[in-house]
Amino acid sequence: MYRIEDLATTLSQYLPYEQVAIIKRAYYYAEQAHDGQRRKSGEPYVIHPLAVAQILADIRMDCDGLTAALLHDVIEDTGISREALTKQFGESVASLVDGVSKLTHLEFNNQLEKQAHNFQKMAMAMADDIRVILVKLADRLHNMRTLDSMPAHKKRRIAKETLEIYAPIANRLGMYNFRIDLESLAFNAYYPLRSRMLQRAIHKRYGQRTQDKETLEKYIHGELAADYIDANISVREKHIYSIYQKMQKKRRSLTDIMDVLGVRIVTDKPDNCYRILGIVHSLFKPVESRFKDYIAVPKSNGYQSLHTTVVANGLPMEVQIRTKEMEMVASNGIAAHWAYKSKDSQANMSHSHDRATKWVQEMLEIQQKSGNAIDFVDNVKNDLFPGEVYVFTPKGNIIELPTGATPVDFAYGVHTQIGNTCISCRINRRLAPLSTQLESGQTVEIITAKSAQPNVAWLSFAITGKARTNIRHYLKSKQTENAIAVGYRLLTRSLNAFKTNIEDLEETQIQKVLDYYQLASMNDLLESIGKGRHVGYLVTRQLFPNFNEDELVTPTSFKLNGSEGMLISYAKCCSPIPGDPIAGYAQVDKGIVIHHLNCTNIQDHLKNPEQYIRMSWGKEIEEDLAISLIVSFVNERGAVSKIASSIGDTDYQVSNLDIIERGRVSRLRLNITVTSRVGLADVMRRIKSVRCVEKVIRETVTTK
Repeated sequence: MYRIEDLATTLSQYLPYEQVAIIKRAYYYAEQAHDGQRRKSGEPYVIHPLAVAQILADIRMDCDGLTAALLHDVIEDTGISREALTKQFGESVASLVDGVSKLTHLEFNNQLEKQAHNFQKMAMAMADDIRVILVKLADRLHNMRTLDSMPAHKKRRIAKETLEIYAPIANRLGMYNFRIDLESLAFNAYYPLRSRMLQRAIHKRYGQRTQDKETLEKYIHGELAADYIDANISVREKHIYSIYQKMQKKRRSLTDIMDVLGVRIVTDKPDNCYRILGIVHSLFKPVESRFKDYIAVPKSNGYQSLHTTVVANGLPMEVQIRTKEMEMVASNGIAAHWAYKSKDSQANMSHSHDRATKWVQEMLEIQQKSGNAIDFVDNVKNDLFPGEVYVFTPKGNIIELPTGATPVDFAYGVHTQIGNTCISCRINRRLAPLSTQLESGQTVEIITAKSAQPNVAWLSFAITGKARTNIRHYLKSKQTENAIAVGYRLLTRSLNAFKTNIEDLEETQIQKVLDYYQLASMNDLLESIGKGRHVGYLVTRQLFPNFNEDELVTPTSFKLNGSEGMLISYAKCCSPIPGDPIAGYAQVDKGIVIHHLNCTNIQDHLKNPEQYIRMSWGKEIEEDLAISLIVSFVNERGAVSKIASSIGDTDYQVSNLDIIERGRVSRLRLNITVTSRVGLADVMRRIKSVRCVEKVIRETVTTK
């Protein structure tokens, strides 16, 4: 049972009397606020915030953080307002409590959306004060420790959320002890059968070796002492969820996992870490390619250590070697910033704190540019599972990226503007595609251009949350810009038929139409027309309800100039190319879809002036458009190769080649990219010049 007296005793070891008194006052305030409330276990509710505060006191949290921990459920579960907390304990404490509190007063479509909004709010609060997440992690840890009192379905939901969100956050912030506890408790609750079976298997294989572990500790300690190196040594088993993850990810059995047994050696200074590494490798046979130097290249959460795997008594064993300061950061991560701020190791703690703060700021940028809360959580999840790819900038700075990251992820990792304007890259001084997966140790140089912009194709290989969010945000902004421009042209075209233009419209006319369509501004109306949600002709009819139909002028054709962006698409059923007679129709949220004028799929639209748009090609347009050719040829040896090589030395790109009919005279479909009818004629002429070819036709238009 937790007691306020025990908490006060812990606090008196590192906080002044005045601050301990404030924290005790917060406890009595919370006790009164939660009076009559009980947890599922039957305990008084105040036991929970008291336990959360005790967890944080163990890592030396400051006065405001502990006060917020004791009050963290007051806003959510009682009638006390944030204003009341501010008056009693100050704005800093009230802000922390509000950041931890869930969104209980909003309606959500489902549990997933509710969780996403809660996490989004918490992330925004984290950007203002990183202590929010520490209180939340301690809150989650105590909830996991008391999960048995929950119904089975809630137990699984909370455990799943812990594995997917909270344990990875603890890992990202370098809080090893929190992560291990959260993962172990959640794994046991979410996969109870797997947990029990794996525990039995580990105990069977390693559990009887307690004496061997003690002997191993003494042996290593004696060898280090012989070299006058002072160190603390502990032999342990890797925690169960980490073993399970490795078995799942690498599809291996327990006997194939290299580091179930581990040795941690903690010494006084970095130089000794490397000396100890040499001694360990002289005592045991090292496993090739299983050495990592996280001292020279720390992880993104500030973690530093030497890792090597050796074989001892026939069993693989991971050895971790680090200093006392590195051990502090490894155990408590960002929490070490408060726990050890009075010690000489503050520089190392601040380094970890700065890394965590940088990640939180990047997370805030993702939040600001995400379309909704669920997109935000999906993007952040990508950054919660960092891999171990370390690449260098041309100046020698180290950038850590997830496994599978590409130069686009690297560019956005350096700076958002570099990502938005990158056009190509050099990897180890050689030009490489932006889709190349990066490997540790490579030097990456990004080539930029002021006029460059993100490409929608990048979303198929960019994997970091920051890169994907910025690409989507830019494309969405660009689509809005294009939609307004296209909408302006479409409305102008319709107004010309009514013998007027946009500039001549009166404010009262415009406002009446905006009210009718429930839109806020003229730009919203133009964007809606450009995206096909509203039709220019019908909008014009609303502007001029009394206009005489007999006086209408035939509207001019809409000329394609190639700058319409994503708001113009070309129908795959007829694959029109520059020079073809064309027509278009507005499709909701797709803009204008272009068809060959003779395509059967547009005939119904031609009869409907509300959707039909007369189209023509601009003089300067050059669009890379795909078409299909059907080639009939005498089936002789090497015929297909001859046909393909007839256009192999041109700029035309062949995307696919399929034989669709075999016989003495066979037929093949050739998919090719051209920019005009002139280019198409050139391709067809080249193919016809092949001796075995009998006929070439364009597979186009399902004609009327």
